[in-house]
Amino acid sequence: MPFLNPTYILALLVAISVHEWAHAVTATKLGDPTPGHAGRLTLNPIAHLDLVGALLFLTVGFGWAKPVPINPVYFRNYKRDTCLTAAAGPFSNLVLAIVAFTMLKIFGGAAGSSPWELLSVGGSGPVVRIFLLQFLGAFLFINLGLMAFNLIPIAPLDGSKVLEAFIPLSLSDRYEEFMRIGIYVLIGLLLAENFLHIPLLSLWIVTIMEWVLHTMESVSALFL
Repeated sequence: MPFLNPTYILALLVAISVHEWAHAVTATKLGDPTPGHAGRLTLNPIAHLDLVGALLFLTVGFGWAKPVPINPVYFRNYKRDTCLTAAAGPFSNLVLAIVAFTMLKIFGGAAGSSPWELLSVGGSGPVVRIFLLQFLGAFLFINLGLMAFNLIPIAPLDGSKVLEAFIPLSLSDRYEEFMRIGIYVLIGLLLAENFLHIPLLSLWIVTIMEWVLHTMESVSALFL
């Protein structure tokens, strides 16, 4: 099972910790002391892991971390600052994915592979090099996956709060109602994915992952 691979576990811990830390740091910079009071201004994964979510990550490849507590009362501009705080998590994963992709290109990994093949990136040579390539492959895969999944515009995912900043005032009440039922919509999509084989979530995630990979590949061709 690839999700129990040591390189996958290590990459997952780093990706999740940076994602949640990015939320906490951004909210703090925007004036909200709540994340600091909750002990979330840290890269220590223990502060961010949810037991059930972590077990699901390791068994089915899907799970969650503890959400960073935010109090928008402290924000000067509710919509803008909430959007920036929400976007910070997926953006941090994009940055980490770019770093992993660049290192894979430099060290000769299969950076241009399908995202589903990146968990099994291998190589020849010293054990340290093989481990590094496998870690970078898993790290790239996980960060792209976390970024794409969290950008889904359904509450409680980050994408719903990013989208909220662009909702006209006249539609804000309806959007708030949609936000309140978002978790049920998300569960419905997950059930449809697993039991009815309607791959709406997979299509969203894979499309974004492959588009970002293609973009990075095109840009890297100019420099590497």
